[in-house]
Amino acid sequence: MTAGRKLAKAAREDVEAAPLSRPDYLRLLGARVRDARARHGMTRRMLARDSGISERYLAELESGRGNFSIVLLRRLASAIDVALSELVDQNPPPPVEYVLLAERLRRLSPNDLESATAILTRRFGDLSFRRDRIALIGLRGAGKSTLGALLAEHLGWEFVELSREIETNAGVAVDEIFDLWGQAAYRRYERRALERLLHSRPRIVMATAGGIVSEPSTFQRLLESCWTVWLKASPREHWHRVICQGDLRVREETGDEQAMLDMRRILAQRDELYAKADARVITSGKTVRQALKELIAKAKARQ
Repeated sequence: MTAGRKLAKAAREDVEAAPLSRPDYLRLLGARVRDARARHGMTRRMLARDSGISERYLAELESGRGNFSIVLLRRLASAIDVALSELVDQNPPPPVEYVLLAERLRRLSPNDLESATAILTRRFGDLSFRRDRIALIGLRGAGKSTLGALLAEHLGWEFVELSREIETNAGVAVDEIFDLWGQAAYRRYERRALERLLHSRPRIVMATAGGIVSEPSTFQRLLESCWTVWLKASPREHWHRVICQGDLRVREETGDEQAMLDMRRILAQRDELYAKADARVITSGKTVRQALKELIAKAKARQ
């Protein structure tokens, strides 16, 4: 074992909890799959379609009754003394420095981790034009398109919907990207579209898709390159606005009760991510004019 591997192992042993029993591990695995699906805004049916795995199996997995093969793989990783992710990751192993830094960061408290992130962003982030790009984040139905267009008009800037840029670059509609190639392909188009905007279009107000926060590298790029605002509404208002926009697909797929449950789960999973924005504007119970007034005030006060 190399010196770097020994150091990484020692750091990992300091912070790892005792191994879980097989039933507990399968329950944890199921919960993580369910939570990851929620963060990405996917129904079980969507995940089944994109993965080629039956809804029935996914239901078993999410309820903690997954296939025993994952337990065997976990035992194999433990016997070799490596993280399970090291065996299943198709990318080359990261440098030792990366492993040691990750272990050091993992030891930090949430407050210290936030401070470390700020230090890294100041040192290595591209902060020179954050003031000239404003990005609105939040779940669908929060008012990003409506308020974004009005804010851009007030500032005399260009308004851009990232989804429209994705469609232009892909040559097909967003729905077709999902239908033809799945969510992973959409996320790749999303990152490319964002990079093109950042390199070519200053002074823009950008409305992003609700799930951009679920792709860590893309979201981090957005945070370090744009001044961001979380437009926040209650689950029921999100649901009501989506229905008023005429989008009945989720209702038709899952029914009202399940759709509301999925929306609450999505918000719960993304809440901490949306909270990374520089500012937030709560749009629930407010008119467009009231929410816009607050958004303009925060934009004028941005750093």
